[in-house]
Amino acid sequence: MTSSNLRRRLHHGDVDGKNREHMKIDGLDDLNEPLLGKRDYDDTQSEGQTLEDLWDDERRKVQLHWTFVFSQLIAQWAQWFAHIVIGSGSLLARLVSFGTFNGQNNRNKIVSLSPLQEERLRYLRQRLEIPFDGTSAEHQDALKQLWRLAYPDRELPPLKSELWKEMGWQGSDPSTDFRGGGFISLENLIFFAKKYPESFQRLLHKKEGKRAEWEYPFAVAGINISFMLAQMLDLQSGKPTSVAGIRFVELLGEDEMAFDNLYCVAFRMMDAQWLAKRASYMEFNEVLKSTRTQLERELALEDVSSVKDLPAYNLLGR
Repeated sequence: MTSSNLRRRLHHGDVDGKNREHMKIDGLDDLNEPLLGKRDYDDTQSEGQTLEDLWDDERRKVQLHWTFVFSQLIAQWAQWFAHIVIGSGSLLARLVSFGTFNGQNNRNKIVSLSPLQEERLRYLRQRLEIPFDGTSAEHQDALKQLWRLAYPDRELPPLKSELWKEMGWQGSDPSTDFRGGGFISLENLIFFAKKYPESFQRLLHKKEGKRAEWEYPFAVAGINISFMLAQMLDLQSGKPTSVAGIRFVELLGEDEMAFDNLYCVAFRMMDAQWLAKRASYMEFNEVLKSTRTQLERELALEDVSSVKDLPAYNLLGR
C-alpha cells in the first residue's frame, strides 16, 4: 500500500471521527506535583483554624481573583465588538459568510472566488441552463455522436428507433428522457465515452459483477447522475455553501472540466454501490443517495486538490 493510499484511508477515519475515539492527553500521567503550588501560612493566620478552613479561605481568594480577571476580559471584548459593528459593517458580513465543513471548525473559510473560478463557474451554470432540444441540429448531432462512441461497429439508427433502448433509454425517442437533466447530461455521457472509453464500455454493457435480472438503464442513470451532481455541488445558488460545493469550486480552479470528470467518478461509484448492495431497478434511488453520501465524504478529504485525488477515481482505471 502506498503512503498516499494509506493517507486517504486515514482521512476517511477523520471524516467518521473514529481516530478520535481513544484520545490521551500526554503528560498527565507524569505529574508528581499538585497543580497549585505549596503555600506557607503564618502562625497568626493559622491559629484556631483547621486545615479545611484554610482551604476554604484559599478557594475564596482564587474565586475573587478569577472573577476580577473575567470581568476585565468581558469589558475588553465588549469594546472590541462595538468597534467592529460600528467601524466595519462589511467585516461582520464576512464573518457571517464563513462556510462550515461538516462541523469541523478548523475547516471554516470565507468563500472567496478567484476571477478564474468565477469565470469557470459562470460557464458551467450556463451549460446547466440549456435544456435538451430534440429539434436542434446540434443536439441531434450530439445524440448521434454518443451512439457512434457507444457502438463504433454498428450502423447509426434513426433518431426514433427501438434500438435506442439498448443504450438504456426508456423509449424509442431519447429526447423524451432528458427532462431535468438538460443538454449537459448528454455532454457528460459523451465526455465519459471519449475520456474513459474502457470504463464507459464496461458500464454500458454491464460487464462486471453479478448483475440483477432487472438492471438500471444506463443512459437514464447517467442523466440522473448529472442532476444529482448539480444539486450536491450547490450550483444553482449565488455561491456554493455546502461542503462539497466549496471544495468543488477549488477543484474547478485547477481543472475547467472538473464537473465532467467528477461525473465519470460518480457514475463508476454508483455502479460499484449497485453491485455491493445487489440492487435491482426499484432500488436505484437508494443507490444514488448512498453514492452522493460517499462522494461528499471523499470531497471532504484534506488531501484532495483535484478529481484524480479522490479515492474513487481509481475505479475508472479498472
